[in-house]
Amino acid sequence: MAGYRHAASADGPDTAPGGRWSAPYGALMANPQWTDLAALPGVSDAVEGTRAAIMALRRHPANRKQWPRTAAAASIRAARASAALDGAPLVLEPDSVVIGDPILAGAVRAGSAIGSLATVWLRSPLQALARLHTLAAADLVRPDQLGRPRVDDPSVGPGLARFAELVTSNPWPAPVQVAVAHGQLLTLAPFGAADGVVARAAARLSMISTGLDPAGLGVPEAAHLRSGTRYSELAARFATGRPADQAEWILEVCRCLIAGAREGASIADAAVDGAKG
Repeated sequence: MAGYRHAASADGPDTAPGGRWSAPYGALMANPQWTDLAALPGVSDAVEGTRAAIMALRRHPANRKQWPRTAAAASIRAARASAALDGAPLVLEPDSVVIGDPILAGAVRAGSAIGSLATVWLRSPLQALARLHTLAAADLVRPDQLGRPRVDDPSVGPGLARFAELVTSNPWPAPVQVAVAHGQLLTLAPFGAADGVVARAAARLSMISTGLDPAGLGVPEAAHLRSGTRYSELAARFATGRPADQAEWILEVCRCLIAGAREGASIADAAVDGAKG
């Protein structure tokens, strides 16, 4: 889980820590079925601000040589924040080697699988989702329910099909792609258990696989946690499909990606301080 290797670049000529770019990024594919969300008010500027913040994080001195360590720390911090958003305690049990809370345990397991799923994500996102749910909900539902979408809502199947198409088409700049993947899964709630953890893990997978943050150094989940009820309120409005509501959600996700880059920088700063000590 400590690091990721990817081939596709989203945001510039720099190589990813531990990897290299081999394909150009098509920010806005000419596909008439997808709305040009990048053209919504404020989104273009938010996208550029997000790219700049994450690029600065990637260039932090600690992330040039110690990125496996900082990426691992970011993954744990992300899992804790994601689990807390679904009601798990934020503070780990200091004297226990086993995570007692089932939501937190599932979030950590799902986070640990992101590295191995990153290459699967862009070609078979539903397979990756099933794996994430199997890990995230292992202590929450019966074994025969793991990785299986719920059947009590007829919109789930078509919603997942559309979701898979948008992931494999990759029609928007990376920060917008992350926001849409996150928002769609959060509001679709395809499994009926651990859906929030799965949605945030999928957003992280999108963040990594698009090349926006290929090593997973940022922690946007912490910013979402700090936003309180705003997180769920904006996600619910995103589901309406109204352009103003979609723009507001995308801007919020970009804000949290930028704040997550600052969180990642604090991890990197601590790594530098630790090396000096």
